Amino acid sequence: MLENLIGRGHGVSNGNGKVGLGSVRRPVIGLALGGGAARGFAHIGILRTLLAYGIVPHVVVGTSIGAVVGGAYAAGHLDTLEEWARGLQPRNIFGYLDIRLNGSGLIGGTKLAAQLEAAMGQNLIEDLPIKFATVATEVRTGHEIWLTRGRIVDAMRASYALPGIFAPVLVGDRWLVDGALVNPVPVSAARAFGAEIVIAANLSSDVFAHSTTVYSHGAPADVAVAPTPDVLDPAPPPKRGLSRLFSPERTMKREFFGGGGRPGISTVMVDAFNIMQDRITRARLAGDPPDLLISPRVGQIGWFDFHRADDLIAHGAKAAERAIESIQEAIDILAPPTSKVPATEKAANE
Repeated sequence: MLENLIGRGHGVSNGNGKVGLGSVRRPVIGLALGGGAARGFAHIGILRTLLAYGIVPHVVVGTSIGAVVGGAYAAGHLDTLEEWARGLQPRNIFGYLDIRLNGSGLIGGTKLAAQLEAAMGQNLIEDLPIKFATVATEVRTGHEIWLTRGRIVDAMRASYALPGIFAPVLVGDRWLVDGALVNPVPVSAARAFGAEIVIAANLSSDVFAHSTTVYSHGAPADVAVAPTPDVLDPAPPPKRGLSRLFSPERTMKREFFGGGGRPGISTVMVDAFNIMQDRITRARLAGDPPDLLISPRVGQIGWFDFHRADDLIAHGAKAAERAIESIQEAIDILAPPTSKVPATEKAANE
């Protein structure tokens, strides 16, 4: 990927200070943060490491959980998000699941939105100190929507509204759902907003192997197909007393997460979405590769393992550390340090 940068930083200055035209101005750095539910906490570690090395993004575009982390950084609330993430435990994660039996999603999302609003307030995207956008998908048309104005919380909610899990979000006159349906790692958006070096973070690089076809499979003719888990599960005993009042919610959560070796609704939906996102990500990154790709090794961590923020942030930091040398090299190619600029070019710039 670095080969594509060679030559951009060598030219004759025309006095406008543009990178690649003889100026030593540092290039505009864009950060494209991909989706992946809980795995997105790895983005916090990536951002922390980049900032520690003085690599400050000027453009941030996020999809799904990448929109949440990217928006928190752009609004100056990364510390708040990290503190909240590290404090999550399985018992309080349930507190954000306002599960409902009607509507267009299993989770209403109002409790999580309230938490985001408490942290972000009424901040508008257009008032942020850096360029920021989230990616969402319009339900009716399948259009890729770049949210570049309005309330930052609304843009986040639209970008992470996983179909079937969260209800679609109405922004303007469009019903929007998760942007990973169309652009899981939004490199193209970062470039469109002026990034000269795009650093992308892909959370699904180690989820699936590259061999994707099982050429022959099926049950032998003399082996009966096992009954479905619903048939095997005995009916639960009738509830008595106050427990009857809470049994519907407990039952719904059991169906949502599964149990006894049977995948729940969320597992089936998320695994299907994960497979689709992996295929789309490969295609999009092949057609429009970033200049640098950071790939945290988080495939072994589940989409709903939000209580593992410490591990995820550490994985993100390690992945960014592995990429620092390449990122610095890319920056130096476009805008070499002043000490490396030829004397004639220095004089021209002066």
